[in-house]
Amino acid sequence: MLIRYLKDRRYIIVLMLLFLLLFATVFYLSALPHAAVFYGAALWLLPLCIAFAVDFYHYVKKHKTLSALENAITAGMETLPKAHSLIETDYQRLLTSFDASYRAAISSSSTDKTEMIDFYTLWVHQIKTPIAAMSVLLQEHDTAENARLAQELFKIERYTELVLGYLRIGDLSADLQIGQYTLANIVKQAVKKYAPMFIHNKIKLEMGDLDIVVLTDEKWLVFVIEQLLSNALKYTKQGSIRLDRKDKTTLIMKDTGIGISREDLPRVFEKGFTGYNGRMDKKSTGLGLYLAKRTLDQLRHTIKIESDEGRGTTILIDLSREDSFLT
Repeated sequence: MLIRYLKDRRYIIVLMLLFLLLFATVFYLSALPHAAVFYGAALWLLPLCIAFAVDFYHYVKKHKTLSALENAITAGMETLPKAHSLIETDYQRLLTSFDASYRAAISSSSTDKTEMIDFYTLWVHQIKTPIAAMSVLLQEHDTAENARLAQELFKIERYTELVLGYLRIGDLSADLQIGQYTLANIVKQAVKKYAPMFIHNKIKLEMGDLDIVVLTDEKWLVFVIEQLLSNALKYTKQGSIRLDRKDKTTLIMKDTGIGISREDLPRVFEKGFTGYNGRMDKKSTGLGLYLAKRTLDQLRHTIKIESDEGRGTTILIDLSREDSFLT
């Protein structure tokens, strides 16, 4: 700190040293007694040292205040230390102007985001009505063409829910209802929704013993399992998808699909990342696993993916919440 202070005051220090040298030279050429020279120099240096000491004290104090404010981004400009010069006053006015502009931009952005979420939430709920009506109409005539149309309609419904999940994922705290739920019931809700896809794709569903109680949010865990089932069905052309548990804390979903390449595995939870198989499929949004991971993070659960390309993928979800998993 002292070295930095001396560097910041180097011009003043050099000027003072030159003045001292000039002072000593004049006294020396005047042939004054040495005692008088040293006495005069001492009288000049003493108040100078005191002034530098006080200045150094204020320098350190201001540095500590500004360093503390650096870690408190939300602190107001009124907490800045008092300006001691015209330049410092100018800097503080400039920072105050920037701060006001920043807060106005944040407020405007927050308002725009809230309005956007409200609009799309309303849009999703409105669009579900014609989707449900079309689904009923297609079920009136059991034909192969209607079955295909029903599958495409189901995809539309899923994508609308994906939009809603994406909009809400930023902060689920206000929507979470943590409680004790039976894992089997949660899984069955997701499986029931995708039952037509299992039948249409001729994929076998296997379920192990999931009759345990978990501490979670039912709606959002169903949402996660739906995203994972959607992915599994998309990339499993034949074989089966099995839902089971490894122990009292881990839900396992294992498919016999095309798998994920070793190079893509570290990035599968990144937003928008589709990987090699996703690019080949040309239908992947790169949002399913991203939303699943973000949701599980807020539920304080963890997810892990293991895959053998060409042989299938295994997803492990640890549903424990600080040893609050109940049986």
